[in-house]
Amino acid sequence: MQKTVIGLFTSEDAAREAISTLRKRGYTENEINLVQKDNSGAAARGISNSIEEIIPDRNVGDMADDMGMDGVTTGATWGGLAGLALGAGALAVPGVGPLLAAGPIAGALTGAATGGLAGGLLDWGIPEDRGQHYERRVKEGDLLAIVKVSNEDRAKEASTILRNNGAKDVEVHDAR
Repeated sequence: MQKTVIGLFTSEDAAREAISTLRKRGYTENEINLVQKDNSGAAARGISNSIEEIIPDRNVGDMADDMGMDGVTTGATWGGLAGLALGAGALAVPGVGPLLAAGPIAGALTGAATGGLAGGLLDWGIPEDRGQHYERRVKEGDLLAIVKVSNEDRAKEASTILRNNGAKDVEVHDAR
């Protein structure tokens, strides 16, 4: 059964290190997700200025065109997410505001127009009350890491990696 591992980081460096460790352990861009409040205004202007590091084999202009965006911006964590190309970008989520999201979660959040971040997390097996907790923390500036894996062993390993890199509120849920 698929599992969703979720945790919060207060430090971009810690989140970057956790993502790097996950990648070294064989977790893919289809499994790793990161959501962060967009304090830089990227959602209004476009995508990460580090997008070439996130998507090294694509041209920034091509990616922006594909996403219907122009302009670029954001922070070091996104540059450190090399390989997390699928769905990377800036989006506005009702009730939450502008977010930066990398990984398949970006698509889920786009479809969660009325439910906000918590509504998008419901589709990933996160109970509503916990989703609301994570949404509040993201609004307050924490980075949310989500790892969706195929079995219990990978979920245990991913949660250990997140905790060892400073993640708080790490939980494992049955994915939907």
